[in-house]
Amino acid sequence: MVAKNLVCAIILLLLVSLGQAEAALNAHYYDQTCPQAEKIILDAVRNASMHDPKVPARILRMFFHDCFIRGCDASVLLDSTPQNKAEKDGPPNISVRSFYVIDDAKAELEKACPHTVSCADIIAIASRDVVTMSGGPYWNVLKGRKDGRVSKASETRSLPAPTFNVTQLIQSFAQRGLGVQDLVALSGGHTLGFSHCSSFEARLRNFSSLLDIDPSMDLDFAEKLRSKCPKPNKDRNAGQFLDSTSSAFDNNYYKQLTVGKGVFGSDQSLFGDFRTKWIVESFAIDQGLFFKEFVNSMVKLGNVGIIENGEVRLKCGVVN
Repeated sequence: MVAKNLVCAIILLLLVSLGQAEAALNAHYYDQTCPQAEKIILDAVRNASMHDPKVPARILRMFFHDCFIRGCDASVLLDSTPQNKAEKDGPPNISVRSFYVIDDAKAELEKACPHTVSCADIIAIASRDVVTMSGGPYWNVLKGRKDGRVSKASETRSLPAPTFNVTQLIQSFAQRGLGVQDLVALSGGHTLGFSHCSSFEARLRNFSSLLDIDPSMDLDFAEKLRSKCPKPNKDRNAGQFLDSTSSAFDNNYYKQLTVGKGVFGSDQSLFGDFRTKWIVESFAIDQGLFFKEFVNSMVKLGNVGIIENGEVRLKCGVVN
């Protein structure tokens, strides 16, 4: 009887804990305290995107890079100090830029509803907005995240690299509680991406002792990329969009993978591995399915590493 009561007590405790975990974030978190929050963020994102077409891709990448390090706590926004080099100055984040968009939204939010909306929530909402603005799906962003106080550039080494194979990608995503379906769906964010030559030129020349070009790459496409990334290359901004419809959020990224036109080795590997190939093919055929799974995976990603003892920063670049 005692054992039975103990089991019941443990089950009840688990159910309560799960309920609290789900209650930590909700779509209506600011309905009473800052009802205009989402409009203010959308206006900032829209204004910035009008002046710089790379903003949508950078905001979406910012969300991924933030959540993948310490969870979705806006640690990617903290500025470096003389005592600490922060995430935004780590090699993978140098090209993210567009941090000013989040800062602009935060400044307006502090005027409208001071010390209320976290920087982490601003990134999450802005990432949804850039997807929707680019023709992708809309979803209700769960809110209520708190901002972290720690940011270390050294930790950006754990971000998935463009040279990763599928096994490495699966392991990286699994460490964040994300599965194979999430991996392939979230990789679709590259439909808005751009890459500098340094991230893929190893696929174009001297790929191995036997092959000059990565054999998984379409030869005509490889020649096109070679012309954009000559040796020597004096243009530091030279590169290639990761999708031929780079300003539209669509499923063309997956269609390109099926014909060997993935820019990153990590992207193309998704079509070369039996664990992920069928998902790539499904998304290439059915854009609606991709949109549905992308939304599901973005919601899951947005729940990674939620902290309860954080703060709401007054300025996104510094702790209070």
